[in-house]
Amino acid sequence: MRSFPARTAALMSAVLAVAAVSGCGSSSKTADSSSPSSSTSSTSSSAAAMSNAASSALGPDSSAMSSGASISSTSPGGSAMDSSAAGGGDVNLKGVCPDTVSLLTDWNPESEHGGLYELLGPNPKIDADKKRVSGPLVAHGGKDTGITFEVRSGGPAIGFQTVTSQLYSDPTLTMGYANTDEAIQLSAKQPTTAVFAPLEKNPQMIMWDPATYPDVKTIADLKTKNVKVRYFNGAAYMAYLTGQGVLDQGQTDGSYDGTPANFVAAGGKDAQQGFASAEPYIYENEITAWKKPIAFQLIHDAGYPIYAAAYSVRSADLAKMTPCLKKLVPLFQQAQVDYMATPGPANDLILKLVDAYNTGWQYTKGVADFSVKQQIKLGLVSNGDNKTLGDFDTARLQKLLDIDTPIFTKQGTPPAAGLTPQKLATNEFLDPSIGLPAS
Repeated sequence: MRSFPARTAALMSAVLAVAAVSGCGSSSKTADSSSPSSSTSSTSSSAAAMSNAASSALGPDSSAMSSGASISSTSPGGSAMDSSAAGGGDVNLKGVCPDTVSLLTDWNPESEHGGLYELLGPNPKIDADKKRVSGPLVAHGGKDTGITFEVRSGGPAIGFQTVTSQLYSDPTLTMGYANTDEAIQLSAKQPTTAVFAPLEKNPQMIMWDPATYPDVKTIADLKTKNVKVRYFNGAAYMAYLTGQGVLDQGQTDGSYDGTPANFVAAGGKDAQQGFASAEPYIYENEITAWKKPIAFQLIHDAGYPIYAAAYSVRSADLAKMTPCLKKLVPLFQQAQVDYMATPGPANDLILKLVDAYNTGWQYTKGVADFSVKQQIKLGLVSNGDNKTLGDFDTARLQKLLDIDTPIFTKQGTPPAAGLTPQKLATNEFLDPSIGLPAS
Protein backbone atom coordinates (compact mmCIF):
# COMPACT_ATOMS: atom_id res chain seq x y z
CA MET A 1 0.00 0.00 0.00
CA ARG A 2 1.99 1.15 -0.56
CA SER A 3 5.77 2.11 1.26
CA PHE A 4 4.26 4.15 3.96
CA PRO A 5 5.68 5.95 6.97
CA ALA A 6 6.95 3.63 9.67
CA ARG A 7 4.18 2.28 11.86
CA THR A 8 4.51 1.92 15.61
CA ALA A 9 3.45 -0.81 18.00
CA ALA A 10 0.36 1.26 18.71
CA LEU A 11 -1.01 0.06 15.40
CA MET A 12 -1.69 -3.40 16.72
CA SER A 13 -3.87 -2.08 19.47
CA ALA A 14 -5.45 0.08 16.80
CA VAL A 15 -6.26 -2.93 14.68
CA LEU A 16 -7.81 -4.83 17.53
CA ALA A 17 -9.84 -1.80 18.49
CA VAL A 18 -11.49 -1.59 15.08
CA ALA A 19 -13.47 -4.73 15.72
CA ALA A 20 -14.86 -3.24 18.91
CA VAL A 21 -15.86 -0.03 17.17
CA SER A 22 -17.15 -1.57 13.95
CA GLY A 23 -18.80 -4.64 15.30
CA CYS A 24 -17.63 -6.51 12.21
CA GLY A 25 -13.97 -7.16 12.92
CA SER A 26 -12.53 -5.45 9.86
CA SER A 27 -9.87 -2.80 9.57
CA SER A 28 -7.30 -1.36 7.24
CA LYS A 29 -3.55 -1.24 7.54
CA THR A 30 -3.70 1.54 10.10
CA ALA A 31 -7.42 2.00 10.21
CA ASP A 32 -6.81 5.22 8.28
CA SER A 33 -7.58 6.16 4.69
CA SER A 34 -9.68 8.41 2.57
CA SER A 35 -13.09 8.92 1.13
CA PRO A 36 -15.63 6.54 -0.38
CA SER A 37 -15.59 5.61 -4.00
CA SER A 38 -18.69 7.65 -4.74
CA SER A 39 -18.12 11.07 -6.25
CA THR A 40 -19.94 12.73 -3.37
CA SER A 41 -17.55 11.35 -0.79
CA SER A 42 -14.26 12.09 -2.46
CA THR A 43 -12.99 15.64 -2.49
CA SER A 44 -9.50 14.77 -3.60
CA SER A 45 -8.18 17.58 -5.75
CA SER A 46 -6.39 16.74 -8.94
CA ALA A 47 -2.68 17.51 -8.65
CA ALA A 48 -1.01 19.47 -11.37
CA ALA A 49 1.09 17.12 -13.46
CA MET A 50 4.74 17.42 -12.54
CA SER A 51 7.14 17.71 -15.43
CA ASN A 52 9.18 14.67 -16.32
CA ALA A 53 11.50 16.65 -18.55
CA ALA A 54 14.38 16.09 -16.18
CA SER A 55 13.82 12.37 -15.77
CA SER A 56 16.31 11.50 -18.46
CA ALA A 57 19.01 12.17 -15.89
CA LEU A 58 17.71 9.14 -14.03
CA GLY A 59 17.61 6.84 -17.01
CA PRO A 60 15.45 6.46 -20.15
CA ASP A 61 14.24 9.63 -21.85
CA SER A 62 10.62 10.00 -20.83
CA SER A 63 9.74 11.83 -24.01
CA ALA A 64 10.76 8.80 -26.02
CA MET A 65 8.73 6.33 -23.99
CA SER A 66 5.87 4.63 -25.77
CA SER A 67 3.49 2.04 -24.43
CA GLY A 68 3.90 -1.37 -25.96
CA ALA A 69 2.42 -3.33 -23.10
CA SER A 70 -0.91 -5.03 -23.48
CA ILE A 71 -3.27 -6.18 -20.77
CA SER A 72 -4.03 -9.85 -20.58
CA SER A 73 -5.22 -12.34 -18.02
CA THR A 74 -2.66 -13.44 -15.49
CA SER A 75 -2.65 -15.12 -12.12
CA PRO A 76 -0.31 -16.24 -9.36
CA GLY A 77 0.45 -19.83 -10.12
CA GLY A 78 1.65 -19.38 -13.67
CA SER A 79 -1.57 -20.31 -15.46
CA ALA A 80 -1.48 -20.10 -19.23
CA MET A 81 -1.64 -16.53 -20.51
CA ASP A 82 -1.03 -14.54 -23.65
CA SER A 83 2.70 -13.89 -23.86
CA SER A 84 2.55 -11.38 -26.70
CA ALA A 85 2.95 -8.42 -24.38
CA ALA A 86 6.08 -7.06 -22.80
CA GLY A 87 7.86 -9.64 -20.73
CA GLY A 88 7.47 -12.35 -23.36
CA GLY A 89 11.19 -12.42 -24.27
CA ASP A 90 14.16 -13.91 -22.45
CA VAL A 91 13.20 -13.99 -18.80
CA ASN A 92 15.80 -16.47 -17.54
CA LEU A 93 17.24 -14.97 -14.35
CA LYS A 94 19.22 -18.02 -13.26
CA GLY A 95 22.85 -17.08 -12.69
CA VAL A 96 22.08 -13.40 -13.24
CA CYS A 97 20.06 -12.73 -10.09
CA PRO A 98 20.43 -14.33 -6.66
CA ASP A 99 18.83 -17.79 -6.51
CA THR A 100 16.26 -16.21 -4.20
CA VAL A 101 15.20 -12.59 -4.61
CA SER A 102 13.73 -11.53 -1.29
CA LEU A 103 11.73 -8.31 -0.94
CA LEU A 104 10.46 -6.85 2.34
CA THR A 105 7.23 -4.85 2.33
CA ASP A 106 6.25 -2.30 4.97
CA TRP A 107 3.04 -3.97 6.15
CA ASN A 108 0.76 -6.99 6.08
CA PRO A 109 -0.31 -8.30 2.66
CA GLU A 110 -2.75 -5.94 0.94
CA SER A 111 -3.87 -4.92 -2.53
CA GLU A 112 -1.37 -2.08 -2.75
CA HIS A 113 1.25 -4.87 -2.87
CA GLY A 114 -0.59 -6.83 -5.55
CA GLY A 115 2.13 -6.63 -8.19
CA LEU A 116 4.50 -8.55 -5.93
CA TYR A 117 2.13 -11.45 -5.37
CA GLU A 118 1.43 -11.52 -9.11
CA LEU A 119 5.01 -12.76 -9.58
CA LEU A 120 4.64 -15.88 -7.43
CA GLY A 121 4.33 -19.17 -9.26
CA PRO A 122 2.05 -22.13 -8.55
CA ASN A 123 1.53 -23.37 -5.00
CA PRO A 124 3.67 -20.81 -3.17
CA LYS A 125 5.10 -21.87 0.18
CA ILE A 126 3.63 -19.95 3.12
CA ASP A 127 5.72 -19.57 6.26
CA ALA A 128 3.11 -18.36 8.74
CA ASP A 129 5.60 -18.08 11.60
CA LYS A 130 7.99 -15.80 9.72
CA LYS A 131 5.21 -14.01 7.80
CA ARG A 132 6.65 -14.66 4.36
CA VAL A 133 5.68 -16.47 1.17
CA SER A 134 7.88 -17.82 -1.60
CA GLY A 135 7.63 -19.63 -4.90
CA PRO A 136 9.01 -19.70 -8.42
CA LEU A 137 9.31 -16.19 -9.84
CA VAL A 138 7.14 -16.30 -12.93
CA ALA A 139 7.08 -13.69 -15.67
CA HIS A 140 4.16 -12.61 -17.84
CA GLY A 141 2.68 -15.63 -19.57
CA GLY A 142 3.56 -17.95 -16.68
CA LYS A 143 7.20 -18.23 -17.74
CA ASP A 144 9.45 -19.63 -15.00
CA THR A 145 12.49 -17.39 -14.58
CA GLY A 146 14.55 -20.08 -12.86
CA ILE A 147 14.78 -18.38 -9.49
CA THR A 148 12.70 -18.13 -6.32
CA PHE A 149 10.82 -15.01 -5.27
CA GLU A 150 10.14 -14.36 -1.60
CA VAL A 151 7.84 -11.65 -0.25
CA ARG A 152 8.30 -10.84 3.43
CA SER A 153 5.79 -8.81 5.39
CA GLY A 154 6.77 -5.78 7.44
CA GLY A 155 4.91 -3.88 10.12
CA PRO A 156 4.08 -6.22 13.02
CA ALA A 157 6.19 -9.00 11.49
CA ILE A 158 9.36 -6.95 12.07
CA GLY A 159 8.34 -5.20 15.26
CA PHE A 160 7.32 -2.04 13.39
CA GLN A 161 10.91 -1.25 12.46
CA THR A 162 11.65 0.52 9.20
CA VAL A 163 12.21 -1.59 6.12
CA THR A 164 15.49 0.23 5.54
CA SER A 165 16.85 -0.76 8.95
CA GLN A 166 16.04 -4.37 8.11
CA LEU A 167 17.83 -4.11 4.77
CA TYR A 168 20.94 -3.09 6.68
CA SER A 169 20.64 -5.72 9.40
CA ASP A 170 19.67 -8.70 7.23
CA PRO A 171 21.97 -9.42 4.26
CA THR A 172 19.59 -12.10 2.95
CA LEU A 173 17.19 -9.36 1.86
CA THR A 174 17.64 -8.29 -1.74
CA MET A 175 15.45 -5.21 -1.63
CA GLY A 176 12.58 -3.58 0.21
CA TYR A 177 10.00 -0.83 0.18
CA ALA A 178 11.15 2.72 0.90
CA ASN A 179 9.24 5.99 0.87
CA THR A 180 11.16 8.89 -0.63
CA ASP A 181 11.13 10.83 2.63
CA GLU A 182 12.40 7.81 4.58
CA ALA A 183 15.17 7.36 2.02
CA ILE A 184 16.14 11.01 2.43
CA GLN A 185 16.05 10.87 6.22
CA LEU A 186 18.16 7.70 6.48
CA SER A 187 20.53 8.49 3.61
CA ALA A 188 23.51 9.40 5.78
CA LYS A 189 23.81 6.01 7.46
CA GLN A 190 21.52 3.65 5.54
CA PRO A 191 21.39 4.86 1.92
CA THR A 192 18.98 3.21 -0.50
CA THR A 193 18.34 3.65 -4.20
CA ALA A 194 14.86 3.12 -5.63
CA VAL A 195 14.56 1.22 -8.91
CA PHE A 196 10.78 0.98 -9.43
CA ALA A 197 7.80 3.05 -8.27
CA PRO A 198 4.66 0.88 -8.20
CA LEU A 199 2.61 3.85 -6.97
CA GLU A 200 2.55 7.14 -8.86
CA LYS A 201 0.82 8.80 -5.90
CA ASN A 202 1.08 8.13 -2.18
CA PRO A 203 -2.31 6.83 -0.92
CA GLN A 204 -2.04 8.78 2.36
CA MET A 205 -4.66 11.42 2.93
CA ILE A 206 -6.36 13.64 5.47
CA MET A 207 -10.05 12.79 5.85
CA TRP A 208 -13.05 14.54 7.34
CA ASP A 209 -16.84 14.28 7.58
CA PRO A 210 -18.47 15.95 4.54
CA ALA A 211 -21.78 16.22 6.38
CA THR A 212 -20.18 18.32 9.14
CA TYR A 213 -17.99 20.33 6.77
CA PRO A 214 -19.79 20.50 3.40
CA ASP A 215 -17.68 23.48 2.30
CA VAL A 216 -14.33 21.79 2.99
CA LYS A 217 -12.80 20.49 -0.22
CA THR A 218 -9.09 20.49 0.59
CA ILE A 219 -6.75 20.11 3.57
CA ALA A 220 -6.17 23.86 3.45
CA ASP A 221 -9.90 24.44 3.96
CA LEU A 222 -9.62 22.69 7.33
CA LYS A 223 -7.45 25.58 8.50
CA THR A 224 -10.19 28.13 7.90
CA LYS A 225 -12.53 26.05 10.05
CA ASN A 226 -9.85 25.42 12.72
CA VAL A 227 -10.57 21.68 12.57
CA LYS A 228 -8.45 19.42 14.77
CA VAL A 229 -6.34 17.11 12.58
CA ARG A 230 -5.02 13.89 14.14
CA TYR A 231 -1.92 12.23 12.71
CA PHE A 232 0.91 9.91 13.69
CA ASN A 233 3.41 12.01 15.62
CA GLY A 234 6.64 12.63 13.73
CA ALA A 235 5.20 12.38 10.22
CA ALA A 236 7.31 14.53 7.90
CA TYR A 237 4.33 15.50 5.77
CA MET A 238 2.75 17.28 8.75
CA ALA A 239 5.90 19.32 9.29
CA TYR A 240 5.56 20.34 5.65
CA LEU A 241 1.85 21.20 5.92
CA THR A 242 2.35 23.34 9.01
CA GLY A 243 5.60 24.85 7.75
CA GLN A 244 3.90 25.96 4.53
CA GLY A 245 0.92 27.34 6.40
CA VAL A 246 -1.51 24.82 4.92
CA LEU A 247 -2.46 23.98 8.52
CA ASP A 248 -1.77 25.77 11.79
CA GLN A 249 0.45 23.97 14.26
CA GLY A 250 -2.14 24.57 16.97
CA GLN A 251 -4.84 22.61 15.19
CA THR A 252 -2.75 19.45 14.74
CA ASP A 253 -2.79 16.56 17.18
CA GLY A 254 -0.08 13.88 16.99
CA SER A 255 -2.02 11.38 19.10
CA TYR A 256 -3.55 9.36 16.27
CA ASP A 257 -3.21 5.67 17.17
CA GLY A 258 -4.65 4.03 14.09
CA THR A 259 -8.11 3.37 15.52
CA PRO A 260 -11.40 4.89 14.34
CA ALA A 261 -12.52 5.40 17.94
CA ASN A 262 -11.64 9.10 18.32
CA PHE A 263 -12.91 10.03 14.88
CA VAL A 264 -16.23 8.32 15.56
CA ALA A 265 -16.48 9.71 19.10
CA ALA A 266 -15.93 13.26 17.81
CA GLY A 267 -19.07 12.88 15.74
CA GLY A 268 -17.52 14.43 12.64
CA LYS A 269 -15.86 17.42 14.32
CA ASP A 270 -12.27 16.20 13.84
CA ALA A 271 -10.17 15.21 10.84
CA GLN A 272 -7.48 12.54 10.75
CA GLN A 273 -4.91 10.93 8.53
CA GLY A 274 -5.58 7.76 6.61
CA PHE A 275 -5.13 5.83 3.36
CA ALA A 276 -7.37 6.60 0.42
CA SER A 277 -7.08 3.02 -0.77
CA ALA A 278 -8.90 1.56 2.24
CA GLU A 279 -10.66 3.80 4.77
CA PRO A 280 -13.33 5.20 2.45
CA TYR A 281 -14.70 1.69 2.08
CA ILE A 282 -14.08 0.66 5.68
CA TYR A 283 -15.76 3.68 7.27
CA GLU A 284 -18.77 3.53 4.99
CA ASN A 285 -19.23 -0.24 4.99
CA GLU A 286 -17.51 -1.92 7.92
CA ILE A 287 -17.54 0.46 10.89
CA THR A 288 -21.10 0.18 12.11
CA ALA A 289 -20.70 3.18 14.43
CA TRP A 290 -20.07 5.37 11.35
CA LYS A 291 -21.54 3.77 8.17
CA LYS A 292 -21.44 6.90 6.03
CA PRO A 293 -19.10 8.56 3.56
CA ILE A 294 -15.94 10.42 4.41
CA ALA A 295 -14.26 13.10 2.30
CA PHE A 296 -10.53 13.60 1.85
CA GLN A 297 -7.61 15.06 0.01
CA LEU A 298 -4.45 13.16 -0.82
CA ILE A 299 -1.34 14.49 0.88
CA HIS A 300 0.27 14.18 -2.55
CA ASP A 301 -2.20 16.70 -3.93
CA ALA A 302 -1.49 19.07 -1.04
CA GLY A 303 2.09 19.43 -2.25
CA TYR A 304 4.03 16.58 -0.61
CA PRO A 305 4.57 14.14 -3.52
CA ILE A 306 6.66 11.28 -2.15
CA TYR A 307 7.02 8.01 -4.03
CA ALA A 308 5.54 5.47 -1.64
CA ALA A 309 6.61 1.83 -1.41
CA ALA A 310 9.34 2.22 -4.02
CA TYR A 311 11.27 -1.01 -4.60
CA SER A 312 14.74 -0.13 -3.32
CA VAL A 313 18.17 -1.68 -2.87
CA ARG A 314 21.09 -0.83 -0.63
CA SER A 315 22.93 1.85 -2.59
CA ALA A 316 26.24 0.03 -2.26
CA ASP A 317 24.68 -3.03 -3.94
CA LEU A 318 23.47 -1.16 -7.02
CA ALA A 319 26.51 -1.81 -9.20
CA LYS A 320 26.71 -5.54 -8.53
CA MET A 321 22.92 -5.87 -8.87
CA THR A 322 22.84 -4.10 -12.24
CA PRO A 323 22.83 -7.23 -14.47
CA CYS A 324 19.98 -8.67 -12.42
CA LEU A 325 17.99 -5.44 -12.22
CA LYS A 326 18.12 -4.96 -15.99
CA LYS A 327 16.06 -8.13 -16.37
CA LEU A 328 14.12 -8.04 -13.10
CA VAL A 329 12.72 -4.52 -13.04
CA PRO A 330 10.76 -4.89 -16.31
CA LEU A 331 9.17 -7.99 -14.77
CA PHE A 332 8.09 -5.84 -11.82
CA GLN A 333 6.55 -3.36 -14.25
CA GLN A 334 4.66 -6.01 -16.19
CA ALA A 335 3.45 -7.75 -13.04
CA GLN A 336 1.92 -4.48 -11.86
CA VAL A 337 0.20 -4.03 -15.22
CA ASP A 338 -1.11 -7.60 -15.12
CA TYR A 339 -2.32 -7.27 -11.55
CA MET A 340 -4.29 -4.11 -12.27
CA ALA A 341 -5.93 -5.89 -15.21
CA THR A 342 -6.87 -9.07 -13.34
CA PRO A 343 -6.42 -8.63 -9.58
CA GLY A 344 -8.63 -11.50 -8.43
CA PRO A 345 -6.08 -14.36 -8.19
CA ALA A 346 -3.44 -12.27 -6.41
CA ASN A 347 -6.07 -10.84 -4.07
CA ASP A 348 -7.16 -14.37 -3.23
CA LEU A 349 -3.58 -15.13 -2.21
CA ILE A 350 -3.34 -11.87 -0.24
CA LEU A 351 -6.46 -12.77 1.76
CA LYS A 352 -5.14 -16.28 2.34
CA LEU A 353 -1.85 -14.84 3.64
CA VAL A 354 -3.60 -12.39 5.98
CA ASP A 355 -5.50 -15.31 7.48
CA ALA A 356 -2.39 -17.51 7.75
CA TYR A 357 -0.17 -14.83 9.28
CA ASN A 358 -2.80 -14.06 11.94
CA THR A 359 -1.13 -10.88 13.21
CA GLY A 360 -4.39 -9.54 14.62
CA TRP A 361 -4.93 -7.39 11.56
CA GLN A 362 -7.96 -8.08 9.41
CA TYR A 363 -8.47 -7.40 5.72
CA THR A 364 -11.65 -8.25 3.88
CA LYS A 365 -12.35 -9.04 0.26
CA GLY A 366 -14.46 -5.90 0.13
CA VAL A 367 -11.49 -3.72 1.06
CA ALA A 368 -9.17 -5.59 -1.31
CA ASP A 369 -11.52 -5.14 -4.26
CA PHE A 370 -12.22 -1.51 -3.41
CA SER A 371 -8.51 -0.78 -3.15
CA VAL A 372 -7.80 -1.83 -6.72
CA LYS A 373 -10.64 0.31 -8.08
CA GLN A 374 -9.51 3.26 -5.96
CA GLN A 375 -5.91 2.91 -7.09
CA ILE A 376 -7.09 3.35 -10.67
CA LYS A 377 -9.69 6.02 -9.94
CA LEU A 378 -7.33 8.29 -8.01
CA GLY A 379 -4.31 7.62 -10.19
CA LEU A 380 -2.44 6.01 -7.31
CA VAL A 381 -1.23 3.52 -9.90
CA SER A 382 -0.72 5.20 -13.26
CA ASN A 383 1.86 6.04 -15.91
CA GLY A 384 2.05 9.61 -14.70
CA ASP A 385 2.49 12.08 -17.55
CA ASN A 386 4.17 9.68 -19.97
CA LYS A 387 3.55 6.10 -21.12
CA THR A 388 5.85 4.30 -18.70
CA LEU A 389 4.81 2.69 -15.42
CA GLY A 390 7.13 3.05 -12.45
CA ASP A 391 9.54 5.82 -13.42
CA PHE A 392 10.86 8.64 -11.26
CA ASP A 393 10.85 12.37 -11.99
CA THR A 394 14.02 14.24 -11.00
CA ALA A 395 12.16 17.52 -10.48
CA ARG A 396 9.76 15.82 -8.09
CA LEU A 397 12.63 14.20 -6.19
CA GLN A 398 14.46 17.51 -5.97
CA LYS A 399 11.32 19.17 -4.60
CA LEU A 400 11.21 16.54 -1.86
CA LEU A 401 14.88 17.06 -1.09
CA ASP A 402 14.23 20.79 -0.76
CA ILE A 403 11.24 20.16 1.53
CA ASP A 404 12.66 17.42 3.71
CA THR A 405 16.28 18.45 4.20
CA PRO A 406 15.48 21.28 6.65
CA ILE A 407 12.77 19.18 8.33
CA PHE A 408 15.05 16.22 9.03
CA THR A 409 17.99 18.43 9.90
CA LYS A 410 15.85 20.12 12.55
CA GLN A 411 14.79 16.67 13.83
CA GLY A 412 18.45 15.65 14.24
CA THR A 413 18.64 13.25 11.27
CA PRO A 414 20.17 15.35 8.49
CA PRO A 415 20.35 13.74 5.04
CA ALA A 416 23.68 12.72 3.56
CA ALA A 417 25.80 15.59 2.31
CA GLY A 418 25.54 15.97 -1.44
CA LEU A 419 22.39 13.88 -1.73
CA THR A 420 20.86 14.20 -5.22
CA PRO A 421 17.81 12.82 -7.02
CA GLN A 422 20.13 10.51 -8.97
CA LYS A 423 21.33 8.94 -5.72
CA LEU A 424 17.77 8.46 -4.46
CA ALA A 425 16.35 6.75 -7.54
CA THR A 426 17.17 5.53 -11.02
CA ASN A 427 15.18 4.83 -14.20
CA GLU A 428 18.09 2.88 -15.67
CA PHE A 429 16.45 -0.52 -15.46
CA LEU A 430 12.92 0.32 -16.59
CA ASP A 431 11.47 -0.78 -19.90
CA PRO A 432 9.94 2.44 -21.28
CA SER A 433 7.45 0.45 -23.37
CA ILE A 434 5.70 -1.08 -20.35
CA GLY A 435 2.81 0.89 -18.96
CA LEU A 436 -0.89 0.78 -18.25
CA PRO A 437 -3.01 1.04 -21.39
CA ALA A 438 -4.66 4.36 -22.11
CA SER A 439 -8.10 4.43 -20.51
